[in-house]
Amino acid sequence: METAGRVTRRRVHTRARLLDAAFAVFAAKGYGRVSIEEVCEAAGFSRGAFYSNFATLDELFFALYQQRADLIADQVADALAQDGPGLDVPASVDRVTEVLLLDVDWLLVKTDFLVHAARHPAVARVLLEHRARLRQAVADRLSRARGHTALPAVLGDVDGAAHAVVAAYDGVTTQLLLDRDVEAARIWLKQLLTALLTDGSRTPAA
Repeated sequence: METAGRVTRRRVHTRARLLDAAFAVFAAKGYGRVSIEEVCEAAGFSRGAFYSNFATLDELFFALYQQRADLIADQVADALAQDGPGLDVPASVDRVTEVLLLDVDWLLVKTDFLVHAARHPAVARVLLEHRARLRQAVADRLSRARGHTALPAVLGDVDGAAHAVVAAYDGVTTQLLLDRDVEAARIWLKQLLTALLTDGSRTPAA
């Protein structure tokens, strides 16, 4: 059992190193311009180590995207969960923008995955599931705060507000990919999200 445990831990470590190496290579060169050999070289492993964990480069790319996307969704949910019953919009926006805008390399990989998904319906379904999970994390938090924090009526309901939050993020990060100005993107996203989630003309619901 000890030997099996060591093998399992070693395999987990190998897989993690392959994913980390692939992330760096994909961010630097772009999906479709990377070979298995390049990933193996960056990770310091042989092709045998690669094939013991992944059948194809597509499978690795898919696993990498899911790993990072799940992490982002969890971080957003955690950032939104730190207030009490109400929603401190400025504080929540600060925490969320810190989570979403610290990694330009992730945005490069995510954009590659988006283009890949647009041409492959099965991959697109997974991307849509991730985006739905991200929106649900936002909607759940807004729903819990609904009795304490008013949302602009134009957004409709908490689901509409969640869609607006993700759309704002998409727009700001597109500009970020072009100008690489993380600080400007963070400021702009904070302004957009604060405007979206704040309605000074309404009082909180009873």
